[in-house]
Amino acid sequence: MFLKNLATATAFVGLMGTAAYAANCGPEGQSIRILASDFPAIHAVAGTAESNCAAGASEFSTNHTTEARQIMNAALTPNPAEYSSVILANATLTQLMNDGLVRPLNDLVDKYGENISPNLLITIDGNVMAVAFMANSQHLFSRKDILEQAGFEGIPATYEEVLEAAAMIREAGIMEHPIVMNLQTGWNVGEVFNMIYLGHGGEFFEPGSAEPAVNNEKGLAALEVMKSLAEYAHPDHLTHASNETQGLWESGQAALGVMWGSRGSPILDDEGSTEEVTSNTVLSAAPTVGGGSIPSATLWWDGIAISSNVSDEEAEATFAALVSALTPDMVAANNDDAVWLLDGFQPGPAAAGVAQTAQGGAKPYPMIPQMGLLHAALGAELADFLKGDESAEQALADVEAAYRTSAKEAGFLQ
Repeated sequence: MFLKNLATATAFVGLMGTAAYAANCGPEGQSIRILASDFPAIHAVAGTAESNCAAGASEFSTNHTTEARQIMNAALTPNPAEYSSVILANATLTQLMNDGLVRPLNDLVDKYGENISPNLLITIDGNVMAVAFMANSQHLFSRKDILEQAGFEGIPATYEEVLEAAAMIREAGIMEHPIVMNLQTGWNVGEVFNMIYLGHGGEFFEPGSAEPAVNNEKGLAALEVMKSLAEYAHPDHLTHASNETQGLWESGQAALGVMWGSRGSPILDDEGSTEEVTSNTVLSAAPTVGGGSIPSATLWWDGIAISSNVSDEEAEATFAALVSALTPDMVAANNDDAVWLLDGFQPGPAAAGVAQTAQGGAKPYPMIPQMGLLHAALGAELADFLKGDESAEQALADVEAAYRTSAKEAGFLQ
């Protein structure tokens, strides 16, 4: 699987051999309906697929939405499904597989995958369930000019240094709230816990079981770091996801941020910001924490999956169209929109943070069936702690209790 090789430098360039890429759009007259997240790299893939193959389809539609994760299971449950494909990531593949909503792709890869590197085939129990095309991770964004103004030397490498730099910026009167993070109640705040917990060396479950294992010293340490970071964040941080944190950064209202690598290109470009901000923004690895040696992050891939509940003809046409977009020409036209795992990618400044995070040994997001339930419990139960309404110990006890309830309902626990 690709993620086993993600931490090597070669995982970012040249995974596909050079070849002549001619669009093979599969059977004509089929309906191609794609559900996808809303950021530039996904627009590039879906848009190229549409340019290549819409003429031969009876319908070609794409729903780019920030709510893709929340609606995908419901959208793929009917037969026929509302969408013939979802562009997804580690965690969302697992949540769809739990409900049997995406199909094995082995036969389609055999037919249309001659230019797809085997490293990009996400294979589970012998079945190809997705084709990855880009890597992603949250990592550190820094304003070097503001750090220098505050007297902090260099770029923070640890969360302890992030907090030290934030204190210096506040004390110098430069910014009262210098930190931005995706701490929106729900999935985002759960993911921040995951990252910092892994940075402390935590494990999510008892070995060989689905029993939760976050209510411990490492879990408490992760929450204390989150609370300290939140004290330097915007007062509305529990409503902030990627669009909000990017907006604060581009408007010059932040000096230290932990944001997705896929936001690097739009932050560094010349749209929606100023030369002062873009020229002084540095992307680097996710910080380590608590004396640990690996970046506090989870590594992600984004890729293509095909709905179970559509006809074989629609599945084939959809897969063929999307795979036709994974070419060096598409990469060249959109090089800085992602850390592409495709032939022709030339890493630039926007890719630096994800590349350094992977090379530093950050762990992949766990692709285990019950992880989504634990993540949901974290997202639902941690806000009260961050608001100061309950203790860290109580918050983690609530997380494990909520998880156990849902895990029993799902059959993961007795």
